Amino acid sequence: MNTPNDSWRASAETALSSNPMAAEAAAQMQRVLYEVKRVVVGQDAFLERVLVALLAQGHLLIEGVPGLAKTLTVNTLSKTLRGVFRRIQFTPDLLPADLIGTRIFNQKTSEFSTVLGPVFANLLLADEINRAPAKVQSALLEVMQERQVTLAGETHRVPAPFLVMATQNPIETEGTYPLPEAQVDRFMMKVLVDYPTDEEEFVIVQRVIGEPVQVAGVLTPEQLQQLQQQCRRGYVDPGLVHYAVKLVAATRTPGRFGLEGIDRFLTFGASPRATIGLIEGARALAFLRGRDYALPEDVIDLVPDVLRHRLVLSYEALSEGKTPDSLIAQIMQAVPAPDKPLESHARVAASA
Repeated sequence: MNTPNDSWRASAETALSSNPMAAEAAAQMQRVLYEVKRVVVGQDAFLERVLVALLAQGHLLIEGVPGLAKTLTVNTLSKTLRGVFRRIQFTPDLLPADLIGTRIFNQKTSEFSTVLGPVFANLLLADEINRAPAKVQSALLEVMQERQVTLAGETHRVPAPFLVMATQNPIETEGTYPLPEAQVDRFMMKVLVDYPTDEEEFVIVQRVIGEPVQVAGVLTPEQLQQLQQQCRRGYVDPGLVHYAVKLVAATRTPGRFGLEGIDRFLTFGASPRATIGLIEGARALAFLRGRDYALPEDVIDLVPDVLRHRLVLSYEALSEGKTPDSLIAQIMQAVPAPDKPLESHARVAASA
């Protein structure tokens, strides 16, 4: 059976002859993936989304039960990027100053000095992010959106590139806090991590009891920035943008798209950040697949990950056991994707 990684590799090899630069960039990301997979077993779809977030400069929310290598994946990824990595263990007693920094009075000089917090990194791992109260979560709002922190009226830019990857445990409610909607919306994608197969779990145990693997650095922050800029030059057909707009609009007013039956299940739909995330993510996914133009399947693959955390379900939906993913599936059936012939003129437009 083909895995997402297999399809990605096949797409990249197919595109090699048509665009060598795009294929070489995809090969660089393949090297990052190779190093990560020397440590992390399986989770191909999850790892692909991690690389999409890197290229699209979007933050990632990772949800899964304990022990599924969520933290290990981010930690391993940081070693391949050779940038500044910080990990924050979120706890109920955490303070905003523990994240962004604070001003300290120096008695010797009788002056205040600024001590910057751990958010000043290229890759920030917010471990168990839902264990900190709302006042701590709000400290991340500015830095996640604007890539800067304001302390005592002074603005400090975080290093570029900057990416937040947060993990949370879905099965525990004691000692946890629901994330504010304003912060949830700042995450480009929410990825669900599932249990490994029996074969994958066998390999996991073998690797753990064997010799530890030394991960090699593949990209510098400067090289990653160049790849991000190259990715942003990828071509996106207006038809794809219209498709993304319709998908997001259907979460707000389902009746316009013949979905009167799910109106009562949705309290709030997705924001314009979802539309932006779909297009930016699709362009990055196309980039990983060796293309400098996006296709409908690139958008379709990312719809659940971009939308699932942005839908606010009603009490009626919760009482009937509805999930965001089930509603998203109905929306995708009601909103047709652009025709496949989009690929022919997309290739021409990308090379123009």
